[in-house]
Amino acid sequence: MRLLSASWTVVVPVLALVALVSVWGRHPATPVVVLVDVLLAGAVLAAVHHAEVVAHRVGEPFGSIVLAVAVTVIEVGLILTLVVSGGKDTDSLARDTVFAAVMISCNGIVGISLLVVALRRHVAVFNAEGTGSALATVCTLAVLTLVLPTFTTSHPGPEFSATQLTFAALASVALYCLFILVQTVRHRDYFLPVAPEGAPPPAPDAHAAIPSSRATVVSLALLVVALVAVVGLAKVTSPTVEDATDAAGFPPSAVGVVIALLVLLPETIAAARAAFRDRIQTSFNLAYGSSIASIGLTIPVIAVASIWLDGSLVLGLDSAQIVLLALTAVVSVLTVIPGRATLLESGVHLAVFAAFLLLAANP
Repeated sequence: MRLLSASWTVVVPVLALVALVSVWGRHPATPVVVLVDVLLAGAVLAAVHHAEVVAHRVGEPFGSIVLAVAVTVIEVGLILTLVVSGGKDTDSLARDTVFAAVMISCNGIVGISLLVVALRRHVAVFNAEGTGSALATVCTLAVLTLVLPTFTTSHPGPEFSATQLTFAALASVALYCLFILVQTVRHRDYFLPVAPEGAPPPAPDAHAAIPSSRATVVSLALLVVALVAVVGLAKVTSPTVEDATDAAGFPPSAVGVVIALLVLLPETIAAARAAFRDRIQTSFNLAYGSSIASIGLTIPVIAVASIWLDGSLVLGLDSAQIVLLALTAVVSVLTVIPGRATLLESGVHLAVFAAFLLLAANP
């Protein structure tokens, strides 16, 4: 089984890169597009697998950072390729994708992780200090970049003026860097897994042997290959994604949800695995770290790219999205403050996530 796992994560990125070279600049037939879509999904999974290998080598909480950054690179690449392709309603694609990533991370991933632990241990125990600071960063970034544009008046519509966008981008980068400093240097112990009362502390990464330097270098190289393949194949398949969304009768914003679901699927699997090993803190690091990276890195990159891209950059959420974001913030605070959570908190987060998916498909 280990050999099989190792082989597909090596073969798929290479095949995806070969496919990219073969179809670049062409209009492939439908069967070829389907194969490209399969390779795209496989390349995303392989990319996060190799990011996990590198993350396991560097240990927690640095590992969660590696995974979050890798996922964000994929997310930014997909957004930019779809915007450049010139599809319909791409002005709000960055907003829809980042908002979807926040909802998936803070409700979907958190809810699933709590469900896994609650079904096995009844109570999930985590570090409220570290998780609370991560949640505060997510909420601040979300309001500064996604809520304020709806209410500002310097520019018509839910958009920032140039000065406001510059401030939002700089503030996002600053908060992301400050969070990384706190997570990895000043208060690293706040983000390490904790054990339930009466249980021995969890051994760091006891579930698997630490990869060798050679394996880490190989995974790092394959990670780069996979990321290049993902971004390139996304450009090739972007018309197919938009056509499928229209055919299903979904609103244009559903494209952003599809991107976020695809990008965060491996992250969700990694968080669920960590929760199954009673490392719910690692799951929370992945969930909230992904949200922070998604906003703190994606928005600045998109802001810089908007200088050269045609069209406007719509970042402000609509009223229904703001309500969901506010509900997520309140529920998350009540979940995090005690440092303990049960099956009920899991159900609440998953209910909010289900409401988000429903409104994304049927606003």
